[in-house]
Amino acid sequence: MSLLEKLSKVITTKRTSESYETPVNEREDPVDIEHEFEELMAQVNDVLQTNDVHFEDTLVKENLDEVLLVLISLHGETHGKELLTDLNRLFETELSPGTVYPRLHALEEDDVLSMRSEIRTKEYAVANEEQVHSTVEETMVQHLAFGLLLYAFLS
Repeated sequence: MSLLEKLSKVITTKRTSESYETPVNEREDPVDIEHEFEELMAQVNDVLQTNDVHFEDTLVKENLDEVLLVLISLHGETHGKELLTDLNRLFETELSPGTVYPRLHALEEDDVLSMRSEIRTKEYAVANEEQVHSTVEETMVQHLAFGLLLYAFLS
């Protein structure tokens, strides 16, 4: 089976994870982000047949909006410090608050995220799930298409 066929199979296979069946705003318990991320990476590693997938800092920065939207969706509601911790732990990248917070504010201004002020933090949640889905999907298609173009060149 070619890499393209494997990727297609993974993409078209119905996800059975409970976290994907229930809309983010309707979840009763917060998702274990690290466990969820490990499951997603396991699918990637199965297709690519490698355990050495590492995301360069520049790739994370270039796709920061999408990464933040995914993390916030998985959390349901979270704050900037927790997102910085997630970025470090899950993507092994050290981004400064000066990189992350302006993106959170921009996503809120665009009505993609909602923000609730707490005493010492601002809690962010997804305000427009449809826009989050389309944004992440569009980015995914672009990355897959580019990856397949490179794969075709190497074949």
